[in-house]
Amino acid sequence: MIRLHNSKTRRKETFRPLDPRHVRMYLCGPTVYDRAHLGNARPVVVFDVLYRLLRHVYGADHVTYVRNFTDVDDKINATALARKEAGAPGTLEELIRARTEETIGWYHADMDALGALRPDHEPRATDYIGAMITMIADLIDRGHAYAKDGHVLFRVRSYADYGALSGRSVDDMIAGARVEVAPFKEDPMDFVLWKPSDDDLPGWDSPWGRGRPGWHIECSAMSYELLGASFDIHAGGIDLQFPHHENEIAQSCCAHPEGGFANVWLHNEMLQVEGKKMSKSLGNFFTVRDLLDQGIPGEVIRFVFLQTHYGKPMDWTAEKAAQAEATLRKWRALTAGVAAAHEVAPGVLEALADDLNTAGALAVLHGLTGEPALLKGSAQMLGLLMDEMGDWAKAPSVSCVSAHVEKALALRAEARIQKDWAQADKIRDALKAAGIRVKDSPSGPTWSIEKDEIDSLPYFNAVRAAFAANDDQLIQVAVSEAKLAGIHFTDINSLDVSPAWRGVPSDEHIMRVLSDALESSEDKK
Repeated sequence: MIRLHNSKTRRKETFRPLDPRHVRMYLCGPTVYDRAHLGNARPVVVFDVLYRLLRHVYGADHVTYVRNFTDVDDKINATALARKEAGAPGTLEELIRARTEETIGWYHADMDALGALRPDHEPRATDYIGAMITMIADLIDRGHAYAKDGHVLFRVRSYADYGALSGRSVDDMIAGARVEVAPFKEDPMDFVLWKPSDDDLPGWDSPWGRGRPGWHIECSAMSYELLGASFDIHAGGIDLQFPHHENEIAQSCCAHPEGGFANVWLHNEMLQVEGKKMSKSLGNFFTVRDLLDQGIPGEVIRFVFLQTHYGKPMDWTAEKAAQAEATLRKWRALTAGVAAAHEVAPGVLEALADDLNTAGALAVLHGLTGEPALLKGSAQMLGLLMDEMGDWAKAPSVSCVSAHVEKALALRAEARIQKDWAQADKIRDALKAAGIRVKDSPSGPTWSIEKDEIDSLPYFNAVRAAFAANDDQLIQVAVSEAKLAGIHFTDINSLDVSPAWRGVPSDEHIMRVLSDALESSEDKK
């Protein structure tokens, strides 16, 4: 029995599919104008676990999962227009298609790296313009929408239950928020279903003139075409609950009163980085690809996500990533060469069936280390320990670094005994440059990998110098060296480069820096 917290009813309910032979789920997908940032990936991962659970309970052939691509957007348009003005061949529509194809390719690669299964359907908004026009026309015929000045707007007050999902009344929303008031609106809360396009924007012919759809109508039309007037689960980030999901419900229920649209609503909470909201202004904004390029495996990112319940805010920290990597290395060592058990540990299934308690499921996995086959089979229910995702664990681990650090500390101790302070200081500086924090005590030195001990200034200055020299090859080398040292930049296309993320240095960087110091000490002998 699966129980889920339904945002619509604000309580945990037993999940009963409308048709037990066909479970249907829709997840709001990305607007494909750029790389997916870490917050975009959270719903993909957590609801991928739900998809896996539903397939396990009802059968893989009895679950349909839809996640859309929004490929009509002002940012996409602006990028395509800039390319056209720069002389790129093709029509604006062709350039937009090329841009979105490129971005969808990035998205697939990044989500694949996180171990997310591809949905059964991934509709693109531009492939469903006809369905949107039909739906809009039907809303006008039913009195729920009106056309004016090339626009079509939804008449919010025509739907009595508007605001039920988010728990707001229309009057309160108007009083408590800035609402766009345009001359073609009957009511400040009415929202756009169709808007006109000029020659510099993509557009499609419609009964109301050449134009393009509003954002909200896209998901309503695509979900209806692929899942019907009523389906089981609609999921997405809490930031979409209002106005996007509220508007979806209103227009879908008014266009198809015979259906109930989504029966269960699931919303994941937002993501923070090191205790702060992720934002470019704070220098802690990064994409999934940024983390992957830093050498953080997709499986590690997935593990960190699953440590926090989807209904709670999640804090991404370097410490959590390091702990996740250590746990996964241990589990992969235990299960190496072992075939995954066909069954899943009852405790794992019980945790997941309890409103996707992924943290509870991970706790159960920690207790299965004495049963490697069951550990592997149960972890795979969460998308972990999949054979195709394990190459990263074959790379050097911290134990390889440990040998270099211990040797450096021994040489430093010997130099201090010999009162060769210059050599001792040189080894200390090398340890610091490598990102190793050393604490001296009466019982001897202790060490740890400490990102705050990385001296970022030389790498930062090297990147700035490369930009000043306008040398692309030099820039590439400098940025690569900085990344190995655990230093990453918000925007490497800007002359005003600043560190955006100071992660743990790579094993390669640590061992290279220490090797140079060790060779120097050996030569001196």
